Amino acid sequence: MTTRKSANLTLRDKLSRLTFAQACKLLAPNGAALISQGGRYTIDIYRQVKLTKRQFRVELDTPVRSIVTIWLDKETSGKLVWHCSTSKTPCAEVGAALSLILEEKVALGLAIEPADMLDRAALSDAELDAIEVAAREKRASEEKMVVRSDNPKTPWTDYLVTNKTSGKSYRVALRGAQPGESYCTCPDYRKNTLGICKHTIHVMQKNRRKFSAAQLRKPFKLKSIIVFVQYSNELQLYVGIPDKLEADANKILKRFRDKPVDDISALVKAVGKLEAAGHSVVIYPDAEEFIQRRCWQSGIKEKVAEIRKNPAKHPLRKELLKTELLPYQLDGIAFSVGAGRAILADDMGLGKTIQGVGVAALLEREAGISRVLVVCPASLKTQWRSEIYRFSDFDAQLIAGPAAKRSEQYNNECLFTICNYEQVLRDLIPIEQVHWDLIILDEAQRIKNWQAKTSGVIKSLRSTFALALTGTPIENRIDELHSIVEFIDDRRLGPDFRFQQRHRVLADNGRITGYQNLGELRRLLLPVLLRRTRASVLKELPARTTDIIRIEPTEEQLDIHAGQMRIVNSVIGKSFLTEMDLLKLQKALLMCRMSADSTMLCDKEEPGYSSKLKALADLFDRLSQDEQGEVVLFSEWTTMLTLIERLLKKRKIGYVRMDGKVPQQKRMALINSFRDNDDCRLFMTTNAGSTGLNLQFADTVINVDLPWTPALLEQRIGRVHRMGQKNPVHVFILITENTIEESLLSTLSAKHELALAVLDPDSNVDSVDLVSGIDGLKQRLEILLGAMPEAATDESQRRGIKQKHQAAEDRQRMAEAGGQMLGAAFSFLGEMLPSQPETDASRAMAQELKQRFSQCVERDEHGKPQLIVTLPNDEALDNLAESLARLLGVQRGT
Repeated sequence: MTTRKSANLTLRDKLSRLTFAQACKLLAPNGAALISQGGRYTIDIYRQVKLTKRQFRVELDTPVRSIVTIWLDKETSGKLVWHCSTSKTPCAEVGAALSLILEEKVALGLAIEPADMLDRAALSDAELDAIEVAAREKRASEEKMVVRSDNPKTPWTDYLVTNKTSGKSYRVALRGAQPGESYCTCPDYRKNTLGICKHTIHVMQKNRRKFSAAQLRKPFKLKSIIVFVQYSNELQLYVGIPDKLEADANKILKRFRDKPVDDISALVKAVGKLEAAGHSVVIYPDAEEFIQRRCWQSGIKEKVAEIRKNPAKHPLRKELLKTELLPYQLDGIAFSVGAGRAILADDMGLGKTIQGVGVAALLEREAGISRVLVVCPASLKTQWRSEIYRFSDFDAQLIAGPAAKRSEQYNNECLFTICNYEQVLRDLIPIEQVHWDLIILDEAQRIKNWQAKTSGVIKSLRSTFALALTGTPIENRIDELHSIVEFIDDRRLGPDFRFQQRHRVLADNGRITGYQNLGELRRLLLPVLLRRTRASVLKELPARTTDIIRIEPTEEQLDIHAGQMRIVNSVIGKSFLTEMDLLKLQKALLMCRMSADSTMLCDKEEPGYSSKLKALADLFDRLSQDEQGEVVLFSEWTTMLTLIERLLKKRKIGYVRMDGKVPQQKRMALINSFRDNDDCRLFMTTNAGSTGLNLQFADTVINVDLPWTPALLEQRIGRVHRMGQKNPVHVFILITENTIEESLLSTLSAKHELALAVLDPDSNVDSVDLVSGIDGLKQRLEILLGAMPEAATDESQRRGIKQKHQAAEDRQRMAEAGGQMLGAAFSFLGEMLPSQPETDASRAMAQELKQRFSQCVERDEHGKPQLIVTLPNDEALDNLAESLARLLGVQRGT
């Protein structure tokens, strides 16, 4: 019975129920280790993974390309089997595939997240806490854990708890049954403010079965002096004092008994006296970290205040680095050092990299730090190293090469170690083995998605000091900011469930309709987040002008756009959207955007129709008249760049091209060529060039198409309009009229409003209205797809376009009528001709005529054949018309 049921399971069923223990058995005897190793691979689910009814396939980007396939073997009662293209024995590559399945079941469509339709905004804090505690109690009961006690004779001791599903272990210190009396090293305990977690609950559940009620009522008795952190709504430092204590020790600790420590310096002095008198004091690691941070902030407070009082005249402007810092840059450095762990969210182009180097330099001077880990996008690693050498005398280790060599590189004597985000996932073990004083995240919006594996791993890294650099901490939702802040201070904004309840506005059905209490959010962020806009330092930036070039599309572009819009409208007209509907919608919107550039992007058929390419050709001709200007051009799509290359080659304009296919090690050479080669006038790139690159030696930015978010558009422009720019910057934005691009201009500004409301400390905005859910999706699409242009189109142009559409429809109707007339005429002619027996020669001639005519036939959008022929002159047209008239006249007479 069990075997038959198992055999009837589909592959998706089997994968959805796969557990860690089962996955380990598939790779025995070292399954757990191989899955752990495989978990370090970065896998793009949409690009590298294919899941069908019969097999699960993963293509790994390893030095030797590996393909892992998993399927059900019906001959063995539906057991999972695997195959790896590079290994016949269990390996990390298969471990990577299994790790992906275990961790990303929702993303792979093997599981769904539970729908939470409850309006939590109406709940009190106590009610919300009760729901969260119940959820952890449920997980504690359902999940399998192995518990090892340091002292099995008592419930109040330390434990090692290992989760069988994930394989991760945490230390639990159980000191009582009430929330806050125990401690766990897991991330959830640190930040949930509940004083419990599933691990502490699980241990208590086992203890209730193992120990009697009398034993559990017996309170924990301290045998030595301890200093610990109590985790409630606010972190509080306590001194645990045994009941039996010698008189001298009791006198020293009297002020700290049964109340939180309010004077850190007094506690440090007291611990010193106790140890000098021979009394042992145990300071837990989290308490030690708490004390160090408070002592640092207290000690550096005056120094930071002195710098920030008048950064323009402070000597560190010229002394800290090998270049003179701008006043606001020194102010940003002082702020970050004073906070200890901070977010620097300056606008693009204001010099966040040099401020990052400056923070490390000031901490090296004031705190004696010696190990700094810089995590940045792969394309920026060499730039970080060059700017460290340019602005300081410190050395830097660039992490590169195969895994074995990378592991050795982290343990070096340099102040700076530079790696990229993907390497952190793969090299987590050697990274964790190094004690980092400071971790700098560049382009920290990479961890904006708290559910992503990269975000979780990055936020697990430990360091005394931390700095997150990002020009776009918010792109669409304040959830993104919460995720970034967690890296700096995982308790500042509270746990995610309380943050969402505090700041989201929900409809009756539980869907998000807006955000609230933004003033409170700004207050919480003030000590750790600093943001300066271009407007605030405008006097130090060159002028910037923007031209929006509106372009009339070709009929072919409009036809594709209209066809895709029909799909969009049919989808959003449904009362319920399935996953396939959303995919169809996503594809149709993408096709709409691509058709605004060229039909070639949609159907891949030459020659392609694009009025935008014609406008670009005119723009290139105008720009080429300026012999000094240099241009940076952005497009979302590589195919569009290829089409643009033809225009540049025809005009003999020197250029370099950078897209995702260009290896990282070759990108800096392209930038240098653009900067140093007088014949190279244009730098063309996809959005790969919109992040982190310094291109301020150019003075013109061309946006061939619009991105979805304002942050990405500003990133593009910020590559040129940034500190160090000595010339006015001219920005061109190309918009194809009557397409989705026209509406994007207005929707981009709506997203920008939310970012400003949260990040601007001088903002008075306390709420932002949004629309969400399926109805919200429809409304946003209606606004997006039906919004009026930002600037009014000339009415005569509008009438002209309407007349063209009407003429096109008239031509279509006439063509259909003419086809029917021609078909009727030839049908009648066939009937009038004398009947002749069919021969091989007649069949061959008919076949030859059919082949020739087929070369003149095209299919319209409905699949109907269209006969397209070119007549030698007008007389031939007259003869054809007269002949058909006679034939049809005879037919009617008959």
